[in-house]
Amino acid sequence: MFRTHTCGELREEHIGEVVTLSGWIQKSRDLGGMTFIDLRDRYGITQLAFNLEENESLCLSARKLGREFVVQIEGEVIERASKNAKMPTGNIEIKVAKLVVLNAAKTPPFTIEDNTDGGEELRAQYRYLDLRRKPVQNKLMLRNQVALQTRVYLDGQGFWDVETPYLIKSTPEGARDFVVPSRMNEGQFYALPQSPQTFKQLLMVSGFDRYYQIVKCFRDEDLRADRQPEFTQIDCEMAFVEQEDVLMMFEGMVKHLFKSIKNYEWDQAFPRMTYAEAMEKYGSDKPDIRFGMEFNDISDLAQNKGFVVFDQAEVVLAINAEDCAIYTRKQLDALTAWVKRPQIGAKGLVYVKYNEDGTIKSSVDKFYSEEDLKSWLERAGAKPGDLMFVLSGELDKTRKQMNELRLHMGNELGLRNPNVFKPVWVVDFPLLEWDEESGRYHAMHHPFTSPKPEDLDLINTDPGKVRANAYDLAMNGVELGGGSIRIHDRDLQAKMFDLLGFTSEEAQAQFGFLMNAFEYGAPPHGGLAFGLDRLVATMGGSESIRDYIAFPKNNSGRDVMIDAPSPLDAAQLDELNIQLK
Repeated sequence: MFRTHTCGELREEHIGEVVTLSGWIQKSRDLGGMTFIDLRDRYGITQLAFNLEENESLCLSARKLGREFVVQIEGEVIERASKNAKMPTGNIEIKVAKLVVLNAAKTPPFTIEDNTDGGEELRAQYRYLDLRRKPVQNKLMLRNQVALQTRVYLDGQGFWDVETPYLIKSTPEGARDFVVPSRMNEGQFYALPQSPQTFKQLLMVSGFDRYYQIVKCFRDEDLRADRQPEFTQIDCEMAFVEQEDVLMMFEGMVKHLFKSIKNYEWDQAFPRMTYAEAMEKYGSDKPDIRFGMEFNDISDLAQNKGFVVFDQAEVVLAINAEDCAIYTRKQLDALTAWVKRPQIGAKGLVYVKYNEDGTIKSSVDKFYSEEDLKSWLERAGAKPGDLMFVLSGELDKTRKQMNELRLHMGNELGLRNPNVFKPVWVVDFPLLEWDEESGRYHAMHHPFTSPKPEDLDLINTDPGKVRANAYDLAMNGVELGGGSIRIHDRDLQAKMFDLLGFTSEEAQAQFGFLMNAFEYGAPPHGGLAFGLDRLVATMGGSESIRDYIAFPKNNSGRDVMIDAPSPLDAAQLDELNIQLK
């Protein structure tokens, strides 16, 4: 056999045993009469000892081994003279009697250690080497635990794991589809699913009652740290439920995951917030509520005082940063430059310092009296020593800019502790949002989301005010998952398609299979989908999902390790009847 034990398994109780280990050479230390090698596998590191006086040829052979050589050794477990309390195996070492090189290795392009010297692009190119590093393995181990405990919880709640197709029909659900040409059906294409949305609804029509799937989804959209062209959802659906049933079921799942994996508990139910409240207080539908700094609308206090920037604005918003009046002019100038970056887009930043001695200093002193400025500070609940920031402009843009500034200040002040988890349910989203460019409504979530029953009458008179039976779970400024109670009535679904600008023929061509199914007794149903990658990254205290995916893509959607996507040769294109422009 290649091994009797792993490299993380041996302890003092094994002293005296003859064992066989296999693994990779982490590093080697030549101390003259002795050579020590750290042997590594997925489970840990064990020190190997080679004595020049006792076995010269074996020790000389060991000194020829390089980093990442794959070797097998046999030897006796002995007590380590210089113990290492930082290693689980630090009280023992192996007195090696036999050494076999299973595979030599080139010198790796970066060190395979916790703190590596490899840049992100280089490590992505050699991802199979980066995956040998313990921090990356730990992140993927966390992902495995989350997936396992998700299955444990959902199975215990009577959910069935049901697979749905990857080759489906292209439908307009938001992002662009990835499409796949069909060789057997010339000129026609499959699409890869953005989610199993319609299939899980059909499973409810089929009477499955409770469905889940840990499933790959595909969206052809611009990428960032928390997006990938292919990502994984914990996709769930339930029949005969209302919104409260769904929220309680999946709040329970999140609590189970944090308790079983991180031993982290919440004493109370997750707080809830309407979409309108989230936008008003935080400028985001996924608010980070680990810290305060909520928005304060001071439009009525700041406008009509002769300061044109505020007078012409749709809204004037302020946030209060506690104990920050000590900020220097250089720091304030840096923040002003930060909000004026193209990614943020603010035209400037106004500040009001509430000094410890009670005096007030502002960048707009010449337009406002001290009494005016004090009224702003009072509205924000500021105290001496605090610092207020003010932005103005169009409502939606200013909210987004202030949200970015708030999060930036939260990072600067150390208020976004990755080991503190603050969930919040955001509910009562708008059903529709108006798009000026296309001159029509778009579904804020997707076309199958049901309206609030109490808002049904508004569909014909004022559809923009209709609230959706939709909900998101946010945590630490990240949207972990979202869902809705679905439409299960054909006529209401047809009305929804009409509002979204579909003709009856287009609706039938795109979604006729679902609407036809509704005519055969569709139950009330709803569900929720979690982003597994985001959930795991949040549990791991990271803002990026890439290290929690074994083989991720970069910001251009490329896999630099296998060099994909790549061109097809002419023969393949001919077989698919495709001609490139």
